Amino acid sequence: MTQVASFISNLKGDKSIWAIVFFLTIASVLAVYSSTGSMAFKLRDGNTEYYLLMHMFYLAVGFFCMWFCSRMHYTKFAQFGPILIAIAIPLLFYTFAFGSEVNEAKRWITIPWIDKTFQTSDFAKLALIVFLARILSKKQQNIKEFKSAFLPIIIPVGLVCLLIATADLSTAALLFTTCILMMIIGRVSLKYIIAMGLIGIVLLALLVLVGKAFPEHFRVDTWISRVNEFLYNTDGGFQIQHSKMAIASGEIFGAGPGNSIQKNILPYPYADFVYAIICEEYGLFGAFVIVGLYLALLFRCIAIVTRCPKTFGAILAMGLALNIVTQAFANIAVSVHLVPVTGLNLPFISMGGTSLIFTCISLGIILSVSRYVDESKKEEMVLQAAE
Repeated sequence: MTQVASFISNLKGDKSIWAIVFFLTIASVLAVYSSTGSMAFKLRDGNTEYYLLMHMFYLAVGFFCMWFCSRMHYTKFAQFGPILIAIAIPLLFYTFAFGSEVNEAKRWITIPWIDKTFQTSDFAKLALIVFLARILSKKQQNIKEFKSAFLPIIIPVGLVCLLIATADLSTAALLFTTCILMMIIGRVSLKYIIAMGLIGIVLLALLVLVGKAFPEHFRVDTWISRVNEFLYNTDGGFQIQHSKMAIASGEIFGAGPGNSIQKNILPYPYADFVYAIICEEYGLFGAFVIVGLYLALLFRCIAIVTRCPKTFGAILAMGLALNIVTQAFANIAVSVHLVPVTGLNLPFISMGGTSLIFTCISLGIILSVSRYVDESKKEEMVLQAAE
């Protein structure tokens, strides 16, 4: 017990966020181990531990990245912003042209020698949020001006979101929404925010038109079919019907760990529809716990932002938190048929490689902000006591 207490005391940053991460980790391990069983029998001759061990490896890498980022001063990331965005944009271009195609979408590049895929949009999301937080904080003195403030924002946001949208519209829409919210937090003029929204609509319309002309390079038909299915089929398609069956059969306390039936029927029960499997196995109780953890993360980040003395830290922490939480609720909304089917996973819980690691990096940066907020408050209290 003493060693555990010592370990906890050595964790830097908001202890509540570390606790949320701990409970999300437990939920992730249980959900992935349960939902990958049928895939293991099909692809790994019944080796059900393979995917669990792989997931735990990524969790370990993610925890190291989180710990490392939490130890850094968050202002360092402001310096990295231009470098990150300069790397992200060429990577997205490369993915569009030469990316590995999985499920009719080019979202990944294959890393040589180790034969593992890397989802470039996860890196691009982090890069854009860091870069945008840097721009917004530096331009606070003239944030209402078009040339000095709005143009440096609109170009990288529009370009990154457009490149991501070619293969992953839902991720691009989520990132664009996060950027709009960051602009609101950063006190950008309302007319420019409205203009940004209109530009996003125009870019989407152009993407659809180009996609119709070159269907082999874009997934426009998939987007349209999913929207039509959502609008005109009240029961939903195959995935939604079985997702709702899983949620309904879970009732209050669920069927118990590993006892899901729909995990053997639903496509990607370990990723896109992991929330439905959690509902089936742990019932409404488990469903509300997961929702509560994401809400708690958001509220803790809001508390950090309100106490942050630096504009960059406040905008950065809020942008990263909004990106994680809005993606979580978008995934949950798909499972309960509130929005059309997307390819978004449940952050930190779904099985994944780059998605999990970059979520951990985002949480590490948030913890870094909280760490230095606490330290600045302590220094302020010491100075007040000395006076």
